[in-house]
Amino acid sequence: MNKKRFSSMTKIKYYLLTLLLLMVFNFGKADETKWLAVGMLHDWFSSTGCEIEVGRRHLISDQQDGLRWPAQFRYQDTKAAKALWIGTTNYQDPISGETYDYKVVHVGPRVMDEDNEFMPVEFKLVARFDHPQVLVDGFPASPLDYMDEVDEIDPDLPADRMLYNVVNTQIGVTVTRRVYAYSQQNHDNYLIYDYVFKNTGIIDKKGTKVVKKLTGVVFFLQYRYAPTREIGPYGYYWAPQSTSWGHSTMNDAIYADPSTGDPVFRALFTWLGRHSKADYDLIGGPNVGTSTYRGDGRLGGAQYCGVLTLHADKSATDKSDDPSQPTSTHVVGSDDDITYNNDPFNPPKMTKEYAAMTAGRPALSHAQLVGDGNADEYGNTPGGFSQAQGFGPYDLEPGDSIHIVLAEAVAGLRRDSCYTIGAKWFDAYQNPSKKIDFRFPNGSVKTGNYSDGTADDYKDAWVYTGRDSLFKTFKRAINTFQQSLDIPLNPPPPDQLRVESGGDRIILKWSDTPETWQNFGGYRVYRAIHTPDTTYDMLFECGKGTDYPDIVHEFEDKTAQRGFDYYYYVVSFDDGSVNDIYPGVPLESGRFYCMTNKPASLKRAPGNSLADIRIVPNPYNRRAINLQYGYSAPDRIMFMNIPPKCRIKIYTERGDLIKTIEHTDGSGDEAWNSVTSSRQVVVSGLYIAVFEVTENYYDPETRQFLFKKGDKTIRKFVIIR
Repeated sequence: MNKKRFSSMTKIKYYLLTLLLLMVFNFGKADETKWLAVGMLHDWFSSTGCEIEVGRRHLISDQQDGLRWPAQFRYQDTKAAKALWIGTTNYQDPISGETYDYKVVHVGPRVMDEDNEFMPVEFKLVARFDHPQVLVDGFPASPLDYMDEVDEIDPDLPADRMLYNVVNTQIGVTVTRRVYAYSQQNHDNYLIYDYVFKNTGIIDKKGTKVVKKLTGVVFFLQYRYAPTREIGPYGYYWAPQSTSWGHSTMNDAIYADPSTGDPVFRALFTWLGRHSKADYDLIGGPNVGTSTYRGDGRLGGAQYCGVLTLHADKSATDKSDDPSQPTSTHVVGSDDDITYNNDPFNPPKMTKEYAAMTAGRPALSHAQLVGDGNADEYGNTPGGFSQAQGFGPYDLEPGDSIHIVLAEAVAGLRRDSCYTIGAKWFDAYQNPSKKIDFRFPNGSVKTGNYSDGTADDYKDAWVYTGRDSLFKTFKRAINTFQQSLDIPLNPPPPDQLRVESGGDRIILKWSDTPETWQNFGGYRVYRAIHTPDTTYDMLFECGKGTDYPDIVHEFEDKTAQRGFDYYYYVVSFDDGSVNDIYPGVPLESGRFYCMTNKPASLKRAPGNSLADIRIVPNPYNRRAINLQYGYSAPDRIMFMNIPPKCRIKIYTERGDLIKTIEHTDGSGDEAWNSVTSSRQVVVSGLYIAVFEVTENYYDPETRQFLFKKGDKTIRKFVIIR
C-alpha cells in the first residue's frame, strides 16, 4: 500500500475511534435540548450554553446535526460542533487554591461538564403563540409536536420564538443567552444570538459567590461547519466520508475597516470545498450516484453558512459597538489537541488555549490559503478546520457585563435550482464530449462540455452565488437588529388543521383564528406527493386578490390518486401592505406550523366480495416506476378492494412464505413495499397472495353479510426487476 495512502487511512480510523470513545464518554450527560424550528432554518440548543459535537443524542450518526437549511428537505444539516470558552488572566482560583496565569472554562467542542464548569440555571422556549394542532385521520401529525416544546407564551415577543438560557460558569461569569427565530419568509433563514456575560462571581451549583475583578477576559466561540449531511455517510453517501466532519470545509472571513466602515459588516462564512477523494469537482456536492443510489446531479452541498457580528461592547463601561471586535478570527484545527480533554485546572493546556483565543486576525484566511486546491489536503489534518472568533480582552469589575450580539445564517441556491443546475452538469458529466449551452449567473452563455471544464465552471459559478445570498441575509439581520428586532410580522397560522382521507377525495379543514389579524388576506393550501421531503405546489387559495375571494375554511382535494401518499400545509396570508422587502407581496404564516408529517391517501371502502380483489400493478416492473407510484414509492404494490379486516400472506412460486400483512384499518386498500419479513427486497418471479378474512363484515347500510371470518381467496402476480 502507498505510504501516503496508509497514513491518510490511519488518521481517519484514529479519528473515528476517538469519536466513538467520545460518544461513550458523553452518553451519560443529562443536559436538556430544545429546537428552534418554525422558520426554514432549524437548529437545536443545549441548556449548557453551547452545542458540543454529537451532543443532542450522543450518536455517531449525528456528526452533522442541526443548522438545517432548507429544513423542509431531508439531511440538510450543516453543523458538526460548536464551542464557547471564557478565559481570564492572573486568576487566583478559589477552588484549587492555585493562581493561574490563564484560566479557561469550556463547553465544546467535545467537553461538557454541567456540574462544575458550565452549569445550567434556566432554559426555556418562549413563543409569541403556540404551534397549531395538526391531525391526519385523527392522529397527531405535526413535526412541531416534538420540535417546538413551548414553555411560555408572550404575545409581545418581537420574534416567533425566543430561546432563553442562563448558565453559571466556574470562572464566575454568568452567561445569559437569548436566541431569536422568525417564520416570516424574508427573515426565516437566520437566528439572532443576544449574549450578556456578567461577572456575578457565582462559581458552582451551590451558588457560592466569589467577588473579584476579572482581567483580560476573552469570549471565544468556535463553529465547526460541514455542508451537508445529505452528501455524506449519514445521508445518501455519494461524497467522501470525511465531508461529514468538515474535512473539506472552506472557511473565509470579512472584516469592517474601523476607519472606513467598508464593508458594512464583519463575518465568518463557510462552504463546501474540493476533496481529493472525489474524482470530480465536489463544489456544490453534486449527486453522482452510488451502487445503490441513483445519480441525478442534484447539488446536495450548495449551502453557505456563517456568523455575523452585530454588536460587541467596547468595554464594561462603554456600551457602544466596537468595530474592531472580534479581535481574533483565525481558524482552529478541528482535531488540534486544544479541542480535546479540556481541563480548567491544567495550566499548560489553558495557556495554549488562551493563546489560541487571542491569536488575532491572520493575514490570509483559510480559504485564501487553500485556494483552488483540495480543502482536505490543507494542513495535514484528518479533521479539517473550524471557524473561531474571540471577543476581548475585557476587564470586568464585580457586577460588570459585556453585551455581544451575533447572527447565524445559512443561504444559497434554491432547492429547485439545485436540481436543474445539477441535472445539466450531470448530463455533461455522463457524456463528457457532448456540447451543451451553459447559461451563467451573469446571463452569458458558453458552449462547452465536461472535458473542457465548462460544465464545472457553470456549476461552480452558480454555487458561488450562495455567497451573495448569505451576505444579503446578513444585511437583513443587521436591519433587524437596528430596528430592535421589530420586523413586519406575518399573520399567525390557523390554530387547528384536520386532514381526512376519503374514498374519492382528501378533505382539509382549518380554523378561522388568523382572521383577527389586522391585515388578514386569506388562505393557501399547498401539497406534496410521496413524501414531505420534496417541493410543494399550491392547490388552492381564497381571499383578497385571488380567483376565490370568499373566505372558506375547507378544501377538498379531488385530484388525489389512489395508491399515492399526500402531504399538505396550510398558511394564512396578509394583504401585502407591510412587506418592506418586496412591497405588495403578501406575507405568509410559516409553512411548518400547519404542515403534516403523516400521509393522507385515498382509501376506498372495502370491496363487496373476495372476487373484487385486484393487485396493482400486475405485472410490477421496476423499470416502469414513473408509470406506477413514482420514485418516492418505487417498490409499492397495492392490494385493492380487499375486506376491511384480513390477513395477507405472500408466498414465492415454490411456496415459501415471505411476508404476512395484517390489514386492520377497515378500508379496501393495503400497500406493500416489496420487502420480505426479513427486510430483503424481493427478486423477479411469480408470487402468490392469499387473502384470509379475519372478522365477519356486514354492509353498514344494507346490513348484507359480505365477508365471513375464515374465507380465503388467492391471487397471483408477477415482479420484474
